[in-house]
Amino acid sequence: MSDSKKPLSYPNTNKSNQVDDYHGTVVADPYRALEDPDSEDTKAWVEAQNQVTFDYLNEIPAREKIKQRLTKLWDYEKYGIPFKEGETYFYFKNDGLQNQSVLYTLPCLEAEPRVLLDPNKLSEDGTVALSGIAISENGKLLAYGLSTSGSDWQEWKVRDIETGEDLKDHLQWIKFSGASWTHDHEGFFYSRYDEPHEKNNLEAENAVLGSSQEEQFSKTDVNYYQKLYYHKLGTPQANDILIYHRPNEKEWGFSGEVTEDGKYLIISVWLGTDSRNLVFYKDLANPNLEVVELINQFEADYSFIDNDDHVFYFRTDLNASRGRVIAIDIQNTNLENRQEIIPQTAETLESVGILNNQFVADYLQDAHSQIKIFDLNGNFIREVELPGIGAAGGFSGKRHDTETFYSFTSFTTPGTIYRYDMKTGKSELFRQPKVDFNPDEYETKQVFYKSKDGTQVPMFITHKKGIKLDSNNPTYLYGYGGFNISLTPNFSVSLLVWLEMGGVYAVPNLRGGGEYGEEWHQAGMKEKKQNVFDDFIAAAEWLITNNYTQSKKLAIGGGSNGGLLVGACMTQRPDLFAAALPAVGVMDMLRFHQFTIGWAWVAEYGSSENAEEFKTLYGYSPLHNLQPGTTYPATLITTADHDDRVVPAHSFKFAAALQECHVGDVPVLIRIETKAGHGAGKPTAKIIEEAADKWGFLVRVLGVEV
Repeated sequence: MSDSKKPLSYPNTNKSNQVDDYHGTVVADPYRALEDPDSEDTKAWVEAQNQVTFDYLNEIPAREKIKQRLTKLWDYEKYGIPFKEGETYFYFKNDGLQNQSVLYTLPCLEAEPRVLLDPNKLSEDGTVALSGIAISENGKLLAYGLSTSGSDWQEWKVRDIETGEDLKDHLQWIKFSGASWTHDHEGFFYSRYDEPHEKNNLEAENAVLGSSQEEQFSKTDVNYYQKLYYHKLGTPQANDILIYHRPNEKEWGFSGEVTEDGKYLIISVWLGTDSRNLVFYKDLANPNLEVVELINQFEADYSFIDNDDHVFYFRTDLNASRGRVIAIDIQNTNLENRQEIIPQTAETLESVGILNNQFVADYLQDAHSQIKIFDLNGNFIREVELPGIGAAGGFSGKRHDTETFYSFTSFTTPGTIYRYDMKTGKSELFRQPKVDFNPDEYETKQVFYKSKDGTQVPMFITHKKGIKLDSNNPTYLYGYGGFNISLTPNFSVSLLVWLEMGGVYAVPNLRGGGEYGEEWHQAGMKEKKQNVFDDFIAAAEWLITNNYTQSKKLAIGGGSNGGLLVGACMTQRPDLFAAALPAVGVMDMLRFHQFTIGWAWVAEYGSSENAEEFKTLYGYSPLHNLQPGTTYPATLITTADHDDRVVPAHSFKFAAALQECHVGDVPVLIRIETKAGHGAGKPTAKIIEEAADKWGFLVRVLGVEV
């Protein structure tokens, strides 16, 4: 079905004469008022925009069929990877269409499982999600975090695992933190921010106190001065012991982890989204001793693996862009005494654990998983034989465990769980989902193409077997390209529906990601960010040149930093794409650092407060590069009114400007979800609704026959 030629009538958006001076360059910001999500004008605008959007979507005949197929496909049992604490096993499971997965416990794998925590009972619409768990070393206590409506803010509680009853402990003002128990089982470490009225958090002093912590922090409040605390069970949060903070470093964050032997607290110090970190530690056997600064320069990434008493093992990219394993003796910390255990290889070392007194190393080889086993001296033992080209995850456990579990997934393989014997090296199928489709009807290939500057970039392409390369296939090109994040093969029920309709799905591994280590990451950040957009545009051109599709059949999509990617590419090459789906995108590159945790992205993007970095940001900022009188691709912007990471103002302002600048008959719409955030913890029902709207929109604007 082709799209109607009748142009849409968009809601009126109030404009102001707001201008800002950036190092001598005057920049207009006429939609500044949309930055206030709680004003009556903004609420009315949101309602009016959703009215236009859903009136359009409701007219698509295929949309209901797509939703029905999505619902049927989604209705299968989904198991998480089992893990063990003490003598007790735990795992997550979703029966099929449950809004949130349920946490189960059982004394042994052959026993009958028991529900430990069901988040679906915490709200009628499934918008309260479990955002983190930490189980005490004896397997008897569960600390768990809850997030409401997709917020990054968490509240933590404690549950007695045997009785299933909650204790009176209730912790608030927690964000970007897990929990780590001491081995006496009497409490745990966690990180939090000050309450808005606490004097140390100067930026939040004037916040209006409401009925919940989300309401008390407005979406424009910034998050500074995180502190690391110890909470003792049975005591009020006000009595928690401050372990570490830095009043002179408002942007530092802290993550505390108790070592497996219980002797040390490892403190990883992070600075925004910078991949480099510091490492401090505290001797838990001698609590009166001060915190020791082991790594006190932001020189590289150091990820703690484990320790042999005073010898600490780290995965690091120091002098090794793709990662290696080193040992540091904390009794002799001179650089020349550091020992290299596993050298850098051609593959990218993502993470490392220790099981059966052996290193289990998770590598990426051209963006798909490779698992290798080494002894503690770094000698290679074996490679884990995986079922195919895809992504493996898991391999967690304790130092002396001889059994572990891992999941394997690909674009057409739902998450399948295997039990792995560390002694024999054998994998045994443990849980295999039953999804209503035949994977043998589809294929995935990996190609390599040249970007604008000649760089070779890999791309996964998935579609039905036997498709004709006649340039007539509807194609969805999806990307991210930033923050050292790698896009690996991943199964998606939503994707299956697209493939069943004859669609092609393409995922390029753009610079800015972590697929080839820190050098690949740095080649797509700050002043080199244009490389990311060039890589994505080159992927589109390759698909067209090789007859997979043509511009009028090509859609692009991405979320968060990927939403920025879509916004930048559709403004730079509006002729190249027929449709664009930017989700929760960073669209205002001049003001992103002024909202919530946006300041943390300066390490990745740069800041408009810096004259040179301003030039780069202004050069590609999607909001500022829309041109009046231009025909843009059919666009469906998606965001959420509770997103407190990438605030919805980015999407609001971009939508208003796009509707003003766009000429032509294709729609440019914004879909604004309520009671949802950046994406984490979103209920299944909302995920299905949004996927149906997305594919329905593409079916209509690309003329896909269903």
